[in-house]
Amino acid sequence: MLNIKYHRQFIKQFKKIPDEIQKKLIGLENIFQINPLEPRLRCKKLAGKLKNKYSFRITGEYRLIFEFISDKEALFLNIEHRKDIYKN
Repeated sequence: MLNIKYHRQFIKQFKKIPDEIQKKLIGLENIFQINPLEPRLRCKKLAGKLKNKYSFRITGEYRLIFEFISDKEALFLNIEHRKDIYKN
């Protein structure tokens, strides 16, 4: 099972998103810990300034960016609306 760590930016943004998105993410975390590349997460490797990072879809509008620290650990970096998350 994959261990998840949380970046300060992720924690800050998590508190700002709607409650229903927070609840959905908590359910998806369990799937992520078992298999981070599970097709239901629609995980994608990113490019450009976000090279070596990945995103997965929480809803049609919200995305989470993360990176693998090791084979057994991932760091959740940010969570925001899809129109904003790739700008930072």
